Amino acid sequence: MAEVLVYVDHVDGAVRKPTLELLTLARRVGEPVAVALGDGAAETAAVLAEHGAVKVLTHEAAEYADYLVVPKVDALQAAVAAVSAGGSLAAVLVPSSAEGKEIAARLALRLGSGLITDAVDLEAGDSGPVATQSVFAASFTTKSRVSRGTAVITVKPNSAAVEAAPAAGAVEALAVSFSEQATGTKVTSRTPRESTGRPELTEAAIVVSGGRGVNGAENFAIIEALADSLGAAVGASRAAVDAGWYPHTSQVGQTGKSVSPQLYIASGISGAIQHRAGMQTSKTIVAINKDAEAPIFELVDYGVVGDLFDVVPALTEEVKARKG
Repeated sequence: MAEVLVYVDHVDGAVRKPTLELLTLARRVGEPVAVALGDGAAETAAVLAEHGAVKVLTHEAAEYADYLVVPKVDALQAAVAAVSAGGSLAAVLVPSSAEGKEIAARLALRLGSGLITDAVDLEAGDSGPVATQSVFAASFTTKSRVSRGTAVITVKPNSAAVEAAPAAGAVEALAVSFSEQATGTKVTSRTPRESTGRPELTEAAIVVSGGRGVNGAENFAIIEALADSLGAAVGASRAAVDAGWYPHTSQVGQTGKSVSPQLYIASGISGAIQHRAGMQTSKTIVAINKDAEAPIFELVDYGVVGDLFDVVPALTEEVKARKG
């Protein structure tokens, strides 16, 4: 069976959830081979093996932290060469983050291969992996495959369930020679993001978002209260962000972040096309809006026509009561 390279997104050895989802998808089309880079790379092996990695290629070097993107591209290119030399390679899978998509694009260019971004599903095909995408502001669903070279595919978070599938997970050192371009852009400083204790927006299983109807920064407290009762992330529409009611880092939409949670709750959001583009692939969508004609109701699974200042606190209390 052909092997599938999976780029490991981790922080000092702690593997992030989108990588484990990639391993689930990789097993559908071949044997997963994980590539872990930077500090703590070797410490990822146990978790990766537990979720199906038959092999873990590791390489630690200061360049991965000190310089942007290119050292990781160099390493993935080396991994492609190493795996291809010993057998067949079906695809390279990368999490669909901003950095992940840049890594994937640069790698595809170097390999002379086709690139598919923001896939939401992956399956085996007669001529290679077939990826499902949600395109044109989520108005269409397409299936496509790379017709030239080794497929390089980025996959959106929450596209697959995390499944345990114990495998060998043999750790092997990856030989990497950095290119001249590797040191082209140096990281000069880092500022840790202030923790809210909530899940990362793009990775969360549940997202609760507020829009223009929240009517002020001080009123986002009721959105946060519902989110906290559900263990959810908090999002915001562009209107709320532009008004200064919530940070831009929490904006959901075409000009913000794209999310695909199991449950998306939109409160006081009309449903403009640019917002829909960032959340329409959510598995279940619930909208709360006092305007029964709001466009958001065209795509929801459940809709509540009512004042969010009545509905959201009541929903929060009900969730807390059911949780005991």
